[in-house]
Amino acid sequence: MFDIDRWREIFQSISKNKLRSTLSGFTVTFAILLFTLLFGIGNGLQNTFKKQFAGDAINSINIWSSFTTVAYKGNQIGKKIQFKNDDFTFIKENFSKEIQTISPRNQRVVEVVNKNKKDTYTLRGVYPEFQFQESAEIIEGRFLNYRDINEKSKVVAIGRLVEEDLFGQLSAVDKQLKVGGIMYKIIGVFSDPGGDNEERFIYTPFTTMQRLYGNTENLDEFGITYNPDLSINEAIAFGNKMLRILKEKYDVSREDQRAIGLYNNASGNREVSNMMIGLGILIFIIGFGTLIAGVVGISNIMVYVVSERTKELGIRKAVGATPKDIVTMILQESIFITAISGYFGLILGVGILKVAGPSLEEYFILNPSISTPVVIGATVTLIIAGVIAGYLPAKRAARIKPVVALSAD
Repeated sequence: MFDIDRWREIFQSISKNKLRSTLSGFTVTFAILLFTLLFGIGNGLQNTFKKQFAGDAINSINIWSSFTTVAYKGNQIGKKIQFKNDDFTFIKENFSKEIQTISPRNQRVVEVVNKNKKDTYTLRGVYPEFQFQESAEIIEGRFLNYRDINEKSKVVAIGRLVEEDLFGQLSAVDKQLKVGGIMYKIIGVFSDPGGDNEERFIYTPFTTMQRLYGNTENLDEFGITYNPDLSINEAIAFGNKMLRILKEKYDVSREDQRAIGLYNNASGNREVSNMMIGLGILIFIIGFGTLIAGVVGISNIMVYVVSERTKELGIRKAVGATPKDIVTMILQESIFITAISGYFGLILGVGILKVAGPSLEEYFILNPSISTPVVIGATVTLIIAGVIAGYLPAKRAARIKPVVALSAD
């Protein structure tokens, strides 16, 4: 493998047969290039789907109430279904095994003022668990805790863009902020992977919001994360059961799709999972087909290479080369060209993905890329295919007698 004379012969052979070497290399380069682009775009589509779920916990369920659309058991069309605090207790007690976290939520749009700066934001009254449900990350200070809940403290955690809008480059933690005409203390600033809209919310203790805005036991929505040990089908069944029981509790018809609503991320996860499996299979089939095309191309070229070099091989045998030497030389040259061409195709494909990546976002392809091990595996596959494809004709040619080889046209 490291015989200097043999490598010198290989490079001489390549330089004397530029067209043949170029055609061999182009086949491999094109196959790896196309393979890289296909898998890179496939990964970009997967990244796009993942981003759609980045704003909330992947095992989240949201429940809300609205107006009836079907008359049922004394409830006329248009009646408002209003959740209460006891519904929060009811759900926790009846579904303790299926629930990981639960938080009620009230919200309203308010004017927020800091000195001479003001803007309109959404104020949400929540429990500490809501941070996990929204995948919010604290940048400064802290999030709400149960002491805030129990003491009904007038404190808020604000989004990163709220701080930027109202405080500029200054830290907002421990500052006072007028929210809906009431002064609150800022205890923390958070970021949210869901994007800019999610970073313009303001969170306050749920109990505080109930006391200051109406002093009632009304609540608007529930945020729930289900037990991650549940399978997707079990999680969907859990959501359906919870919705059915709440409808029975409020005498809402099962046919009424609006009076009580529920969105279960498990359904979305199943759809995305099925879509990703289908996309993966499609990319695999296309990628595999690309590799097969590369293998066929290498095979054809190897047959041509061996037949073209029949006289050369005869001369080598006449001066003492063994069949093993001839086969090894041909295969070593084939492996060298395939490896170099495959690497070039990889570099070219990665470069195209990097340059074209930003412009592909408008087509819902986010950060298209491919892992190096995948491409290396594809290149190795082509090299092995080239070895197999070249071995049989090389072996056959090595068996030809020098006299016959020298007389070949």
